[in-house]
Amino acid sequence: METGIIALGAALAIAFAAGAAAIGIGLASGKAFEASARQPEIAGKIQAMLMTAIVFIEATAIYALVVSLLLIFAFK
Repeated sequence: METGIIALGAALAIAFAAGAAAIGIGLASGKAFEASARQPEIAGKIQAMLMTAIVFIEATAIYALVVSLLLIFAFK
């Protein structure tokens, strides 16, 4: 029973993190496209800021993956 609960916790951790990362990247990308459409002369700066934001958003998803792998393999 304990192994099943650990697996469920790992699955929920990565599922929520991946979903939140996808929503965050979608919102950030949408706002960046809107900003580029309004002011095309600063599109390069907007793109650089967008890439930085995407990196940090994806880092949280990777941290959740590490936590879920630790749950699966470290607590057997």
